[in-house]
Amino acid sequence: MQEHAAGGPAGHSSARRGPGRAATPPARPWTGRDFWLALAAVMLFWAAAASVWPLAGAVVPWDSKNHFYPMLRYLGAALANGELPLWNPYHFGGHPSVADPQSLLFTPTMLLFAWADPSPSMELFDAVVFAHLVPGAVAFLLLFRRRGWHPAAAVAAAMVFVLGGSASARLQHTGMIISYGFVPLAWWLLEEALARRSYAFALAFALVAAVMTVGRDQVAFLCGVSLIGVAAYETLTAGRPLAYLRARLGVLAAMALVGGALLAVPSLLTMQFLMTSTRPSFGYGAAAMGSLPPASFATALFADVFGSLRWTYDYWGPDWTSLDGNTWTDRAINYLFAGTLPVLLILWHGVAGGRLAAREIRYPVVVLGAATLYALGRYTPLFAPVFDHVPGVDLYRRPADATFVINIALALIAGYLVHAYIRDGAPRLAAGWRRALPVLALGAVALILAGAYAFSAKAGHLPDAARDVLIGTAIALASAVAMLRASPRRRALAAACLVAATGAELIWRNAGSSLNAEPASRYAVFQRLPPEQLQGLGVLKAELDARHQKGEHPRVEILGLGGAWQNASMVFGLEDTIGYNPLRLADYERAVGPGENAADPNLRQFPGLFRGYRSRLASLLGLEYLVLDRPAERLPRHFPQLTGARLLYGSGQMWIYRLDPARPRAYLATRLVPVDSESVLSQDELPEFEASETALVDQESVPKIKGAYGLKDPSAPVEAARGQASILAYRRNVVTLEVDTDRDSVLVLHDVYYPGWEARVDGVRHPILRTNLLFRGVEVPAGKHVVEFRFRPLSVGNLMAAASELLAGDGDEAGATTVR
Repeated sequence: MQEHAAGGPAGHSSARRGPGRAATPPARPWTGRDFWLALAAVMLFWAAAASVWPLAGAVVPWDSKNHFYPMLRYLGAALANGELPLWNPYHFGGHPSVADPQSLLFTPTMLLFAWADPSPSMELFDAVVFAHLVPGAVAFLLLFRRRGWHPAAAVAAAMVFVLGGSASARLQHTGMIISYGFVPLAWWLLEEALARRSYAFALAFALVAAVMTVGRDQVAFLCGVSLIGVAAYETLTAGRPLAYLRARLGVLAAMALVGGALLAVPSLLTMQFLMTSTRPSFGYGAAAMGSLPPASFATALFADVFGSLRWTYDYWGPDWTSLDGNTWTDRAINYLFAGTLPVLLILWHGVAGGRLAAREIRYPVVVLGAATLYALGRYTPLFAPVFDHVPGVDLYRRPADATFVINIALALIAGYLVHAYIRDGAPRLAAGWRRALPVLALGAVALILAGAYAFSAKAGHLPDAARDVLIGTAIALASAVAMLRASPRRRALAAACLVAATGAELIWRNAGSSLNAEPASRYAVFQRLPPEQLQGLGVLKAELDARHQKGEHPRVEILGLGGAWQNASMVFGLEDTIGYNPLRLADYERAVGPGENAADPNLRQFPGLFRGYRSRLASLLGLEYLVLDRPAERLPRHFPQLTGARLLYGSGQMWIYRLDPARPRAYLATRLVPVDSESVLSQDELPEFEASETALVDQESVPKIKGAYGLKDPSAPVEAARGQASILAYRRNVVTLEVDTDRDSVLVLHDVYYPGWEARVDGVRHPILRTNLLFRGVEVPAGKHVVEFRFRPLSVGNLMAAASELLAGDGDEAGATTVR
């Protein structure tokens, strides 16, 4: 794009034309009326789409309600209580929310929302998430105004952005939607900053890009790469690239410094978490399973050709079942439909007519091609070298997430082609060597349809697929006729009508569809529980409240109730030992075996250290209550027997058992047994020790210990401490205890050990010890003391330690050889 004066439209070239056609002048600059009418059209479309869910009594399902909504409720409850929820005691025995990209803690818009309404309805939550698409939609108007492209074209692009492809099909992935929603705005600010050489726009870009990227998901990563490409393209296509770059070094440096400063802390904390998590990175084989099957492009042509939108959920397209388990993708990930008109324009005007070769649309075409190749993953020879050599790619398991980038590029290209039609009319066939382009376009469509035929015929759904192909073809033919019959004076009107029809089609197909909607009643745990579950929850809460008043803090495992119950513990304030989250502490996973979700008891694993609910580790964890969806005798065969468990409540789909009494949450140890935690995690049982006076201590913690505790001479007699340790206050980020002991001791708190926790004894900082494999401990001298464990991950000391570990880890990785 050419440089232009501040506030004026960018220069733009005419689209490529056939021989003998006169060049037409660029579209006139937008008036204020143009902008406000386009904005009204976009907002009307957004409001109409957003209303589909509440009018149908539906909500955005699955991850949106099983994971992100409870996270938002937990965030709101903490803020209402005057706390910033850096730590989450109600999730997997303790979870570092501050480091989890999906906790929404660092997303300013969601943080503000949680502060304003600590317990929003599911419908309001959906509306706020959907509202994150508005900045991007409005930014399309600004991008098109910069280029002098027609307002109707900008509206078409905004509609595709809001409801096309992954934007609608993957609306459940709240974090990705938030990242995606800010990309066009960041793009516009970047172009303005470079064109104007403006530090104000550079600062605005850094802020928006940071909000976009702070989710730390693959969509943010890929869109960030695309924005870097914008700057590179602007530089390389300038008349004098070196002079252009030199004149903007200050602006680029300001963007990098401000953006880097805003992202440094959350990124560093996430990397610290990843180094100790179940997902530090992925091998090529795992990532390749998330590749987009080529046959999925049939859904870009015809929305329901594979039954993606059927409420019977009998999808017959490419997924993990139809491809013999060689993919992790599903009907939502594989869905690409963004309207009939965009595809028609790309195949007819863009490819066959040669308009995709126009300089003014070249970069979005490059982005579309690159994103498509990346999304295809293992189906092209390019993904393996990219995975091996491009930093950051191996942090993500699903190249198909690039479909979000595909939709952004598709929106820009489709919008441009609407503008080109209004300006130039329907194109002639490309001349010269480009005469082959229509044949290539038809060949690509034929291949895609052949793939669709193969899947549909195999599943016995050929008539259903054919019906959708006929519907899409009819819409395409009607659109083509309308464009061909419109006179030059009426092309703008014809385009506006086609854009309006596209908006209606997108709402019909993609808003409130079976890909992104379910009845709100399926998430009654957050709304109005069935009587049997409401009564059972009341029994459990009453029992726990009584225990808390005695200073006891037992934990609960909620297993098999499915759906939203998996993370409902965050809303109800239950200290759950499992939950639903792809990111978990690796040592906790190896020791306790909770798995990624708590929906199906068949998926619950029982490692050697946690062979059952009467194991020593279960006792140390404080697990005393088990909430199931069935009576114990109907549990899967691999499930350990609940010997000695007492039924507290049982009815329908809620059964609550009280297990054997567990060890106290806190106790005093006078003998320490050093162990290599990594080795113990690989064993079938904890080393023998007398829990009332002895604790295991990790060998790396031994140098921090001042007292003897039998470390030098294990055979030396050690007397148990006479005293007690009691919890005075238990909050999200702070646990306060009172200790009274007649001798030097180690206070063991059976809360998960994690970097960033600090211990103070009577206000004096003491080193935290890793005790009993997974938990925290601290030395206390004889006497009466107040001990405080406080989670301070944002402290300079923890951030410096995280940076050091990250650098050391990179060094180790650089010297290692990876075999794929």
